[in-house]
Amino acid sequence: MTAPNRPPAKEPRRSRPVRVADAIKDWVVERNMAPGDRLPGEAELMARFGMAKGTIREAMRILEAQGLIETRTGPGGGSFVGEVTADRAKALLANYFYFKDISISDIYQLRRALEPELAASLAGRLTEAQLAELEQVVAKYPEPARSAEEERDQHVASLEFHRTLANFSDNALLAFVVSFMGRILTDLTVYRRLYDPPNRELYEKGLAYQTELIAALRHGRADDARRIMRSHMETAEALMQRQEAQVLRRFIAE
Repeated sequence: MTAPNRPPAKEPRRSRPVRVADAIKDWVVERNMAPGDRLPGEAELMARFGMAKGTIREAMRILEAQGLIETRTGPGGGSFVGEVTADRAKALLANYFYFKDISISDIYQLRRALEPELAASLAGRLTEAQLAELEQVVAKYPEPARSAEEERDQHVASLEFHRTLANFSDNALLAFVVSFMGRILTDLTVYRRLYDPPNRELYEKGLAYQTELIAALRHGRADDARRIMRSHMETAEALMQRQEAQVLRRFIAE
């Protein structure tokens, strides 16, 4: 017996202020307006979009909450095109994933695909100042952790290495995605307590890979940089999954 055909699910109806907010955003993009440019006043927006004052104000509040516009008071005040920072965008995106069941495997599926290519693309292109910045991050964890708190801090610092490297890329999209993966993994490590107990093998191998990678980047060895980062991702995934399983067993035992 065949199942009856069901009509496709309808998308929830968007409110009028949301539709107007989208229209204002499209209008800004069409005119190639840049951060800091002044938007028309309320009366002009009412006339341009044919909406009442309350709808325009609510639409502007929506855009302000998204960081897309800024409102200034006083002399010279008004509404201006805002700039959504990378940190704000990551925070909003992290909220979306907060209730998703993201796993270590999910994160490393992306990291294994992207980070080796990121490393290869930067080989021989970093300045000594940038390489020194990476070395300073590595210097934050010169010895294995002696407590769960130190292990947590080392995990966070180790992931900072990857976010720092991503920020050196000219590919803004690649940099954002890699950096965001680092943020998600940091959050996952902290709230699932994947740093407890301390994992000396993860520390030693991670430190060795990052030190080798800096040398490959400094000397322009793109193939080596790609290989080192790929091995780093594969090893880290295996060790993190083992750590996650250990935490789960402890939780069940308790």
